[in-house]
Amino acid sequence: METKSDQALVGVQNYLEEAAQRLKPNSPIKFCISSRTDTGVHGLANAAHLDIQRAPGKAPFTAQQLLQGLNYHLRAEPIRILSAQRVSSSFHARFCALSRTYIYRLLLGCAHHSQIPVFDRDLCWAPPGGPLDIGAMREGAQFLLGTHDFSTFRSLNSESSQQSPVRTVLELQIRPAPGALAQHYLHSFEEKTS
Repeated sequence: METKSDQALVGVQNYLEEAAQRLKPNSPIKFCISSRTDTGVHGLANAAHLDIQRAPGKAPFTAQQLLQGLNYHLRAEPIRILSAQRVSSSFHARFCALSRTYIYRLLLGCAHHSQIPVFDRDLCWAPPGGPLDIGAMREGAQFLLGTHDFSTFRSLNSESSQQSPVRTVLELQIRPAPGALAQHYLHSFEEKTS
């Protein structure tokens, strides 16, 4: 089933819209997700919203019906709806988000990408070279804290050119974590949107 989506490639949004269309709404569905991800990037616990109306004469979906119906149609995909609730018509999952948390995983000690454990293969990056200087990384990370203009890091052709590139990084942690073959380093920061 095709969905009318702005995405050129198949992604989570496409699967969500396809599942919602299978609920036989009165009009085409457009999901809005709280944050976009690039190819190969994974979202955990994203918020999303959709406007869905049933055919005339049918009662609106309850939150539970919507949750169960969407998950039923997503059962073949690694996507699950964890909760659903009715929100104000002024709510927008992406633009009403108060903050976002990003986690970057580095797997150290792999001579070749084929050595990445199968369950981590698409969930981390294995940079070539020797050990990382964690102290220097932590010291450098301090320069990212606070409010900054991130214009340099965005695409000129993206829809983000309409939005402010100014963001506030509230927290940034660099911490070693045990891994299957080598040390994983988790780099996470929380960004408060302005």
